[in-house]
Amino acid sequence: MPLILPGNVASATASTTFSVANSCMFNDGDTAYMHKTFDAGGTETAWTISMWVKRGALGADQRIFSCDDSSDGDPDNYWRFNSDDTLRVQIYNGSSIGFLSTNRVFRDCSAWYHVCVIWNSADGTEEDRLQLWVNGTRETSFSSTTYPSQNAVTVTSSQVVAIGRRNYAGEQYFDGYLAEVVFLDGVTASPVGTLGEFDEDSPTIWKPIDVSGLTFGTNGFYLDFEDSANLGNDANGGTDFTEVNLAATDQMTDSPTNNFPTNNPLYGQMESAYHPASEEGNLQNTSGTTQWKNSISTIGVTAGKWFMEAKIISVTPGEGDAGDYELVGVTDAFHPNNWGGTSFNNYTGFGALQIGYYHTGTYYKDGSGSSYGDSFTAGDIIGVALNVDDLEIKFYKNGTVQNSGTAIALPTSASSTGLWLFMQSSYNSVISMNYGSPAIAITSGNADADGYGNFEYAVPSGFYALCTKNLAEYG
Repeated sequence: MPLILPGNVASATASTTFSVANSCMFNDGDTAYMHKTFDAGGTETAWTISMWVKRGALGADQRIFSCDDSSDGDPDNYWRFNSDDTLRVQIYNGSSIGFLSTNRVFRDCSAWYHVCVIWNSADGTEEDRLQLWVNGTRETSFSSTTYPSQNAVTVTSSQVVAIGRRNYAGEQYFDGYLAEVVFLDGVTASPVGTLGEFDEDSPTIWKPIDVSGLTFGTNGFYLDFEDSANLGNDANGGTDFTEVNLAATDQMTDSPTNNFPTNNPLYGQMESAYHPASEEGNLQNTSGTTQWKNSISTIGVTAGKWFMEAKIISVTPGEGDAGDYELVGVTDAFHPNNWGGTSFNNYTGFGALQIGYYHTGTYYKDGSGSSYGDSFTAGDIIGVALNVDDLEIKFYKNGTVQNSGTAIALPTSASSTGLWLFMQSSYNSVISMNYGSPAIAITSGNADADGYGNFEYAVPSGFYALCTKNLAEYG
């Protein structure tokens, strides 16, 4: 099942297509969430919760929607990702009156999922009283099910609703991105045509539609995350959510209608010792002190001219293994697909089909270093201009092109796949990657020529932020 609206779908760039402007990034390390208390008088036999989700961390219980009694956890209504990356929905009111747990796992951190839960206990068909839909298709394969009795009541009125964690006990924090969060009180309907639609050019692709005109009911709400100063704003006009450990920098332009890369958390999982601690929506990597930690972008390119920035957040200087080391660059997909075992204890530029700009000012290719540009350290921002059309690359330090603007030729060989990914390596340091939807504060603000991306320094002429809107034009 396709997960996102791809950039090469014709309607992706059409002026008549509904576009989602923003999402909200939840970093579980910050214990970020938002909450409010529902009013009394809601409809407790019928409601719908809908949202678009892009995952960050995997392998942990993470609640996305939770409605419970904050004192004892009863009632407890929620949907979450389980630690095995399946989906679970539970309706609990003294006992489990509704329960669904999928067989299917959801581990794609590069894509947006649309998840919709429908509660309609008045329905005459038992299986229709609790429904789970993903990307416009109803889930039917479950490892465990409990369907409610007819007209069963789930207590939501006057309860605390939390987005991003289990409110009772303060646990199971979500890690990733949310967009278009909708709760319809007293309204149940198939999401098709109400909360999304299949693309007319590619009818298996599910995409968002404008939900602002829906009937939301007493406790209904709509979070569009378009106000960075008030991310908990209810665009439907109801009581706003209270934000906890969320900041203006958590408003992102990465959305279901314009998907940006993140660092791929699955790369290196088979050798977890070499996988960095990934935070801030898989955009910030923290390395250890005993070996290299590497990451690659979730989106690769075979054509076009692409720009990104990497900010060195912090380093721990010293001697030997206590020292800091950073490289930023690119890799052909041949290496991530073929490295194994201790080969992960290497760096960007170690492979024959890689180039990495090292913090001393040297660039590395095939494990050999060549003099190139200025050194860099904490606080510096390294720009990477990848020109796949002409098979060359340039690096920038704080907006200044290095090596007098002379490009480095991208390597090729019989093993070349032609698919290039951005890559970074770190050792005793923290690096934040900005592909155009940054997790860090940008003081200047520079977009590409088409208006996409948010960078600290000017995007080189002819280069673009790597996102699905630009891929539709230049990829």
